Amino acid sequence: MLDESGRPLADALVLSHPEQLERLRAVCPEAAPTGVLAGDPCWDRMLAARPYRERYRRALGVGRAQRLVVLNSTWNPDSLFGDDILPSLLPRLTSELPVDEYRLAAVLHPNVWYGHGPGQLRAWLDRARRAGLTLVDPLHGWRQALLAADAVIGDHGSVTYYAAALGTPVLLGAAPLTGLAPDAPVHAFVRTAPRLDPALPLRPQLTQLIDKHSPLPEPAAFTSSVPGESATRLRRLFYDIIGIPEPDAPALLEPLPLPPFEPAAHTVPLQVLTTLLGSGEVSVVRYAGPHPAPDSTGETHMAVHEDTREQSQLSLADVVFRHGAADDPRFGSPALWTTETLARHPQCALAAYITGPGTCTVRTSDDTLLHLRAEPGADSDPAAYASALYAWLASGKSLREVVAQGLTVHMGGAVHRVRVNCG
Repeated sequence: MLDESGRPLADALVLSHPEQLERLRAVCPEAAPTGVLAGDPCWDRMLAARPYRERYRRALGVGRAQRLVVLNSTWNPDSLFGDDILPSLLPRLTSELPVDEYRLAAVLHPNVWYGHGPGQLRAWLDRARRAGLTLVDPLHGWRQALLAADAVIGDHGSVTYYAAALGTPVLLGAAPLTGLAPDAPVHAFVRTAPRLDPALPLRPQLTQLIDKHSPLPEPAAFTSSVPGESATRLRRLFYDIIGIPEPDAPALLEPLPLPPFEPAAHTVPLQVLTTLLGSGEVSVVRYAGPHPAPDSTGETHMAVHEDTREQSQLSLADVVFRHGAADDPRFGSPALWTTETLARHPQCALAAYITGPGTCTVRTSDDTLLHLRAEPGADSDPAAYASALYAWLASGKSLREVVAQGLTVHMGGAVHRVRVNCG
């Protein structure tokens, strides 16, 4: 911070809050004159993007009845990833959180990607990714993921603190205080924020965190004392330093871009629990973990994506499904694909070709071709409707009944009414 003669190395140290200037004065009074209160452009971009939260959620394929849980790790041996907490946590999350009720995404510090390499990182997290985890772009997508999140499991890094500043419920999976200045706001936050208890079931902890959350004012207040002003203040500083007149036009920040559409892809075998609730009504709970949650109830069957890496599980599947365009020439047609799939897997009771939001074509083992279509606006995976139909028929119930009155599928807190047509 100071050169050999004791003078500040920098012409200006950009600070976002006066408390940082006070700490600068305390640790290096010689550098205090270079401190400039200029806000936080990263924070300002997030504040400006808040009205587009639902767009960011849809970009991540988060349904209206789903909760998005973002896992965040900084770059540090004691971080959520560095302490091996995250790799051990992921199999439990996919086993305990139903895929139709929760969406998982991970924001990892750029140095995690650089230090281990993208290939190694994706290899380590391979099963979690096939169970529906999305790895968020560490440079261009993390802010949007935070805006979309219903909860964040994080550590002492700045991204977790930004989440708390946004008012998002935060659960600390790693909370080291070493290296944090005792008088810094982030130290107080890490010291007092709720902790994840790995010895207890995860879903109740998340439910309690979200349902009983009350945002703390301190993180937002200390993130920037001049919200919305960083572009103006920073440009003025830069032009003053280089000694030329500042432009007359307003200083503006680039808006956060809308990320590409990246829905969850579940290609691991799904454990499906179903319960018949009434005439044409079926409850469906699907898990992408190796085993369903220990407190799960209902009849169990296995639904497997045709492109699963666990190809041996296709011979055990009750439902085989895939997603694709109805006119994809590689599969001939949904009707042809279902015929070929049942011929290839004779033990399978139902094949389902998902053609779009709320729609799929299914064929039963007795060669009955059916078309399932949810009410307009459905945003859940139609493979779950196929599992509901399988459960209905496997219990000995009448196909004629659901063709006549439709199928009502209960998934989490949502109810989906599905028309069933023959042919």
